Amino acid sequence: MKSLTRPARLTPGARVAVVAPSGPLPEERLQTGLDILRGWDLEPVVMPHVLSVDGEFGYLAGTDADRARDLQEAWCDPSVSAVLCARGGYGALRMVESLDWAAMRAAGPKVFVGYSDITTLHEAFAARMGLATLHGPMVAALDFLKSARAQEHLRATLFAPEQVQVIASGGAALVPGRARGVTLGGCLSLLASDVGAPDVRASARDGLLFLEDTGEEAYRIDRYVTQLLRAGWLEGVCGVALGSWVDCDPYDTVRALLLDRLGGLGVPMVEEFGFGHCDGALTIPFGVEAELDAGAGTLTLDVPALM
Repeated sequence: MKSLTRPARLTPGARVAVVAPSGPLPEERLQTGLDILRGWDLEPVVMPHVLSVDGEFGYLAGTDADRARDLQEAWCDPSVSAVLCARGGYGALRMVESLDWAAMRAAGPKVFVGYSDITTLHEAFAARMGLATLHGPMVAALDFLKSARAQEHLRATLFAPEQVQVIASGGAALVPGRARGVTLGGCLSLLASDVGAPDVRASARDGLLFLEDTGEEAYRIDRYVTQLLRAGWLEGVCGVALGSWVDCDPYDTVRALLLDRLGGLGVPMVEEFGFGHCDGALTIPFGVEAELDAGAGTLTLDVPALM
């Protein structure tokens, strides 16, 4: 695994497109998020189907074709510097094959931000475009709208990434030590769902793997991790950082399970790293060479997340 192409940082006045590749969202939350972006001196552009709801499957923000078209048109618009996801939910898996990846590669690198269901797209941008992305808060998500820490860390990453080149989580070591590798990961259930799909990353070898999830019982977390282990996807991973497990089984159970399943990898592992579905979520760049210090609870990037 090699470090990926980093897009350019944002500058005041930049146009940023807002898309909804997965689930629908309340308009009032969107408007609040847009106001935050405008307060950062950005010019948000809301793509046509962000507030749509699929007529048959109400958990989707419009049809698969519409969601894919919004993302592709936003990416291929030369006036747009970044594409920001409005929320997660479910649906990215359904539309990822509908994107014209050749056209998007030709459009060049841009900033891409999201998490949760957007994990599918982080992996696709890495495997199909060789592009570094940002696992970070989304425009209409409550954990962004109500958290000054989440807002400030994302803003610093977008505009002055050298200021957050060391990400201090306050997490604690489950397996002590330091590890170097290229950052990747996201929502555990989505990573497991990608196994065996076309044009996906073959493994996390030489990577620093960031894992989190929400609303999962322990046996399901066990199943996802075990699937990754059986598929050989975790062979050669260099280190593991665990984020939030909001609305999962009691955390003591989750911790014991993750240590049982992942401890055998024999690599440094840190818990409660403060990213994902949690208050004050940190923005984690994916595709960047870095050092994970499990004892200190820090991630030190070799270079800033954005150029």
